[in-house]
Amino acid sequence: MSEKDLKTTTSTATNSTQQFVDVENIKNGIVSLKGGGIRAVIMVAGINFELKSEDEQDIVTAGYQDFLNSLDFSIQIVVHSRKLSIDKYLKTIEDRRAQESSELLRNQIDEYEAFVKGFVKENEIMTKNCFVIIPYDNLSTKDVKKGFLGMFGGKGKNNDKEKQESLDQKVIQLRQRVDQVLSGLERIGLRAVVLNDEELTELYYNLYNPETIEKKLPKEKDGK
Repeated sequence: MSEKDLKTTTSTATNSTQQFVDVENIKNGIVSLKGGGIRAVIMVAGINFELKSEDEQDIVTAGYQDFLNSLDFSIQIVVHSRKLSIDKYLKTIEDRRAQESSELLRNQIDEYEAFVKGFVKENEIMTKNCFVIIPYDNLSTKDVKKGFLGMFGGKGKNNDKEKQESLDQKVIQLRQRVDQVLSGLERIGLRAVVLNDEELTELYYNLYNPETIEKKLPKEKDGK
C-alpha cells in the first residue's frame, strides 16, 4: 500500500468513527452535542458506606432519597470501571534502581518490581470513578436516548422551544442544574467537582477508545 493510499484509508476510518461520536465540541466545562443539547459532568468521590454505623447509613440513604426527589430533571449516574495500567509506576521503579549505588538496595528494588509484576499478573488492578451527567436539551423524557451514551451524548429530538434558545441561555439553565446537584451531593457528605475541558476530553477519549491504554483520569479534588 502506498503512502497516499495509507493516508486516504486513515482519513476515511477517522471520518467513519466521527460519525458515531455525538460530541460537537467541549468548551468551558460544557459538552455541546450535534443534536443541540448540552451536558455537564460531575465526578463524585465515594464513601465507605459499610464502615458507617446503622444510624449513619440511614441518614445517608434518607439524604440520597431527598436529593433525588428534589430534582425536576433527569440525571444519569455512571460508575466507570477500567483496568489500570501500572507501566508508568514500573518505569519509576526502574529509574530509581538505575540511580541507586548500593547493590543491596538494587537487589531489593528488583525483588519489589518482580513482586509487583507478579501481583498484577494474577490480580487485575481496577480504577473506579463515579460520574453524574446533567443534561439540558428541552426534551421530554421519552425523547431522550436511553442507556449510557444516550444521556452522555444523545442527540434527541429538537422542539420549537429549543430552536429558539441561544447557547448562552442553555448554559445558564444547565449551570443552575449543576449548582443544584452539587448542593444536594454536599448535603449528604459527598465531595463532588465539575470536570473541566481537559478532564472531559480525557473521559470521552477513554469511553470511545476502550482498547487503548487508559489515560490518566482526573484526581479527586476538594469539593470546593
